[in-house]
Amino acid sequence: MTLLQAAILAIVQGFTEFLPISSSAHLALAPWLLGWKDQGLVFDISLHFGTLLAVVLYFFRDWMQIASQGFGLQWGRDPELQRHPRLLWLLALASVPVGVAGLLFKDHAETVLRNPLLIGGMLVGVGIVMYLADSIGKQNKRIGEVNLSDAIWVGAAQALAIVPGTSRSGITIAAGLFRGMDRPSAARFSFLLSTPAVFAAAAKAFYDLYKQGGIPAGMEAAFALGIAASAITGCLAIAILLRYLRVNGLRIFVYYRVIFGIIVIALALFFRPQAE
Repeated sequence: MTLLQAAILAIVQGFTEFLPISSSAHLALAPWLLGWKDQGLVFDISLHFGTLLAVVLYFFRDWMQIASQGFGLQWGRDPELQRHPRLLWLLALASVPVGVAGLLFKDHAETVLRNPLLIGGMLVGVGIVMYLADSIGKQNKRIGEVNLSDAIWVGAAQALAIVPGTSRSGITIAAGLFRGMDRPSAARFSFLLSTPAVFAAAAKAFYDLYKQGGIPAGMEAAFALGIAASAITGCLAIAILLRYLRVNGLRIFVYYRVIFGIIVIALALFFRPQAE
C-alpha cells in the first residue's frame, strides 16, 4: 500500500463513517473500483482507531458529563444532558444488540456480506428508510427526553450496521427520527451510541494485531497516516453533519445513497474490476 492510497482510504473512512452514507460500503468498494488490493487487517485497525479518536475527541465533554451523572456526580453544564442523569445506562443497554450481532456475524460481515450487489441494495434500501423517517417523524423530542424504548429501538437498529452498505449513522438517525427525536438530537444520540461499538471494534482489532505480532515492518507510516487522516476528517464530518441538520433534512444523503447504490449494482452486474 502506498501512502497516497492510505491517505485516500483514511479520508474516505473519516467522512463516510459519520455521514449517513456507509463507510463500509465505500471502503469495500474503493479498492474494488480502483483495482487496488484489499488494504488488510493492519490498515483497517488504524482506521478503527482514527474513527474512535474522532468521536471521543468531539464528544469528550459530553461523555465526561454523561459518565459523571451516571454515577451520581455533577460535571458539565449541558442542559439537555442534565435533564437525563441516567443516559449512560441507556447507552450501555442500547449497545448490547450491536455487540451480540458483532460476535455472531463479524466473520460474515468481512467476507460473504462484502458483496457489491448486497452493498448496492443496502445503500438504496436504507436510503429509502431514511427518507421515510425524515418525512414522517414527529421531531419533537430532544436528547434529554430519550426513554428506554427509544434507546432499545435505536440500539437494535445499530445492529443492522454490521451489514456493509447500511451506515451506522444513517440507520440510527433514522431510528431516532421514527421515535420522534428532532434531527440534531437523533444525530447526537447516534454518535454517542456509536462510541462503545467503535471502541469495542478498535479493541478487538488491536488484540488481533497483537496476536499477529504487531505492525509489520514497512507499514508504520501508513498506519500512522491512517489514524491521523481518519481522525481529523472524522471530527470534521461530525461537525458538518450536526450543523447541517440544524436547518436541513436528510434528503441530500438519500439522493446520494440511491444514485450510488444503483451505480454499484450496475457495475456489479456488468463490470468486474481486477485487483493489481
